[in-house]
Amino acid sequence: MTVYVRSLETAVPKTMLIQSEARDVFAAQPGLTRLGSRLVGTCFDAAAIDTRFTAVEEMTNDFQAEDPQFYDAATGLLLNPSTKVRNEIFGREATKLFVAAARGAVEACPELDLLDITHLVTVSCTGFFNPGPDYKIVRELGLDPAVQRYHLGFMGCYAAFPALRAAKLFCEADPTAVVLVVCAELCSLHVRTSNDPDTIMGSALFADGAAAAVVTARPGTEENALLQLDHFETVLTPVGEDSMAWNIGDNGFEMVLGNYVPHIIDDHIVGALQPLLAREPELAALPYSSIRHWAIHPGGRSILDKVESRLGLTEEQLVPAREILRNYGNMSSATVLFVIKSILEQAPEPGDERICSMAFGPGLTVETALFTKLRQAPRPVPEEHNGQERLAVEVPVA
Repeated sequence: MTVYVRSLETAVPKTMLIQSEARDVFAAQPGLTRLGSRLVGTCFDAAAIDTRFTAVEEMTNDFQAEDPQFYDAATGLLLNPSTKVRNEIFGREATKLFVAAARGAVEACPELDLLDITHLVTVSCTGFFNPGPDYKIVRELGLDPAVQRYHLGFMGCYAAFPALRAAKLFCEADPTAVVLVVCAELCSLHVRTSNDPDTIMGSALFADGAAAAVVTARPGTEENALLQLDHFETVLTPVGEDSMAWNIGDNGFEMVLGNYVPHIIDDHIVGALQPLLAREPELAALPYSSIRHWAIHPGGRSILDKVESRLGLTEEQLVPAREILRNYGNMSSATVLFVIKSILEQAPEPGDERICSMAFGPGLTVETALFTKLRQAPRPVPEEHNGQERLAVEVPVA
């Protein structure tokens, strides 16, 4: 049975962070050592990011909060709210992103009724609340109250793939199923000033965003489908358990992102791809670059550099991942869906348009997937946002 992605839409908050301005704020914090200040400059400048989006409106100098919790623009000081405060904001603001992305994905399927959706899978690792985002989407969109709901929590940057894999399995088990998958992350809730290199790197990389897809195998879907879901595989590298982690602290969630992660990926990426490509021996026998599109989760610039070099890919094949990193930063689980959407928006080319996709997370876990691009996704008319072009489907969130 062939399972398809019928629609794929994204959403970001309305507040844009300019990387150079954020760097200057973090570098000016009074508690930094000379080494910490230098690390801030190095990490922010080397991240290959120009802009990011945040649900924390007060994180810019343009917003003057009466009772600031994260950043006091009047004094230039970064504050350090408790995990409780951060999580309360997550419950409020993440709901808006979840609903915006979900609504966009459903509205992109005019042939489907809201009550046609049989399963809902939500994903996030940046906060918790219950009734959760799955419940909020059902209520806000008016889905069938009997829709089967599943939430994948605290998995990290690779979690979009387990969600899509679950959707595929649901559709294979029930050919009438229509599955709505929604990933939303508010990584910026957990930034803080610190001299710790991992914390500084997280502050330089992470951002907020959401993506949603409608997945189904219903007859006739192939006429309008964007993507065919072919294969998924999961691999745990033999090393790296302590090099990438995501823990809960008293003042937000704490990222462990060791500088050895790109080297682990460099050493083990070929082995991680073997189970996936073994599904199609004709692909396994060819150079990696023969697969036309590569949707790599841009965990950071150095990770993309290692993937490109080790697999012998062309610069063009990594453009979608690098452009998403440059314009949006690392939005954890939602990011790879932004990359896939970018590939879908490219003009079609002759021949098979296969997509090999990879994402990395705590463990070190490597999730891989093979897709087939079926048609070009409609490209929305861009609108101006703080001097930057911004896609109209990326719904501004108040």
